[in-house]
Amino acid sequence: MVTMHRRPRRLIILGATGSIGRSTADLVAGNPDFEVEAVVGGSDAVALASMARRLKARHAAISDETALGALREGLAGSGISCAAGEAGVVEAAQRPCDMVIAAIVGIAGLKPTFAALQQGRTIALANKECMVSAGEAFMAQAAAQGVPLLPMDSEHNAIFQALNGRDASDVEQMVLTASGGPFLNWSAAAIDEADVAAALAHPNWSMGRKITIDSAGLMNKGLELIEAQALFRINPEKLDVVVHPQSVVHGMVSFSDGSVVAGLSVPDMRTPIAHCLGYPERLTTSCKRLDLAALGGLTFARPDHGRFPALQLAMDVMKTGQGLPTVLNAANELAVAAFLDCRIKFGDIARLVANACEAALRHGEAKTPQTLAEALAVDHVARERFATP
Repeated sequence: MVTMHRRPRRLIILGATGSIGRSTADLVAGNPDFEVEAVVGGSDAVALASMARRLKARHAAISDETALGALREGLAGSGISCAAGEAGVVEAAQRPCDMVIAAIVGIAGLKPTFAALQQGRTIALANKECMVSAGEAFMAQAAAQGVPLLPMDSEHNAIFQALNGRDASDVEQMVLTASGGPFLNWSAAAIDEADVAAALAHPNWSMGRKITIDSAGLMNKGLELIEAQALFRINPEKLDVVVHPQSVVHGMVSFSDGSVVAGLSVPDMRTPIAHCLGYPERLTTSCKRLDLAALGGLTFARPDHGRFPALQLAMDVMKTGQGLPTVLNAANELAVAAFLDCRIKFGDIARLVANACEAALRHGEAKTPQTLAEALAVDHVARERFATP
């Protein structure tokens, strides 16, 4: 249960049937402090209709146009309006509200999230691709609208809280933590040959399939570094990663006076979601509380770039900048999909993404995209050129 004392905050949930959307629903369902204007999903009409009814949403939109009939059937008699297709999703994102939860996975989240931002909505950002693929465009639009981008990923939310409104001028270092995933103690050869079931067996977090695969190879942490650089406007040289298997410390900021401020909580995405939902106030939730004495100890280690080459690749791309982060993200989405379809080995993911980035440099496609249209164009070219063995 979440409680706060103010007028109800009206929400739109993009990616309502995914893990972030479901966790958001757990926090707001039946709570009079929140109203849900719209829920948006991908292709699961049954789950979306159920979510819309549970949250008493006014509207539901599904990106898969062929699922519109099933969505209408699921909403019959509820009074909830519905729509489908890209235009329907974008229209849903533009409806009047106080906050948009941007949790659509992948590049598909860019257009609706940007459309909501153009309306001056506060964005609770759980789609890292917005920052990785089109960070300049999103940050410029947020500045022009004078609205915040509230980071919902646990690592960026921890950094956001640690900064507490300060800019990065007196920051010496920002550190994101990585659990190490299911392959923490595996050899490079074993990781290279890992099957889908092994890669999806994350020890700490329950997430969608794509992000879980990214986490297994630490590509997700590389994408999060690029996101942090865009969000917090910090020199890439000041960003780093440490492996922290307990997933209790989510992010740390070291300041010029030697102070270090860290964000800690149990590994439960409802905690950073609740922070965004209530911002700038604090909500009261039933999330499990952290008991350090019960844990007994926390451990940290440097990442092994030899066993996890995707992390080093992403760090190199971040430092090169320009259009390469957009290419990296596009190629990674396709490579992960190929792995989940059992068309490539796990180790091929990082190799194929590296090839895509090298090809973009050879073809002179490294210009930084300044607009959403430019970012989507770079993404399109990278996908057209991508090829699996």
